[in-house]
Amino acid sequence: MRVLGLVAVLAAVLGLAAPAEARDPRWHFYTDDKHHYTSPWYAGAHRIMIPFGCTVAPYYDHDPRCPGRQGFHHGIDVAMPCGTKLYAGRRAKVVDHSSLGPAYGDNPVLLRNRKLGWDLVIGHTRKVFVEPGDKLHRGDLFALASDNGAPDGCHLHFEQRAVEGGLSTATRPRALLALTARP
Repeated sequence: MRVLGLVAVLAAVLGLAAPAEARDPRWHFYTDDKHHYTSPWYAGAHRIMIPFGCTVAPYYDHDPRCPGRQGFHHGIDVAMPCGTKLYAGRRAKVVDHSSLGPAYGDNPVLLRNRKLGWDLVIGHTRKVFVEPGDKLHRGDLFALASDNGAPDGCHLHFEQRAVEGGLSTATRPRALLALTARP
């Protein structure tokens, strides 16, 4: 398994697709969606593990908006090999992430675009190449994906919020992520 992980990291650093064998055995998918999605925010095409909204994933307490004992997931979790490159999908400013809790890992990224009216929380990053105050342009490499703070393997958590808004302002991030199903 260790060799496969190194292969996946090397492939990500070189911008190549990770081999099928690099699948993280800790991944659990709480959706019937089998599509692989591309996005300007990350390299490659990857599956959604947990979609935005009501979910049966066991990490969330019951939410009155959801049926039965389901919880509410405020973002989208996308499974991808550790080391997958993250790119700015839009112009944004890097802001301090200290207001975010430990659920996002040790070093999440918080991006802001006041003009378009959103903050984007990106959880479970490994190596971050930017710091608060930096301005990103579309296509800028800013971090690598990780399993930091994630019990279910390497993935990224994308959460769109209102500018300076808390968790209660989270909205469906699919349009911001420009997810496109791979044919």
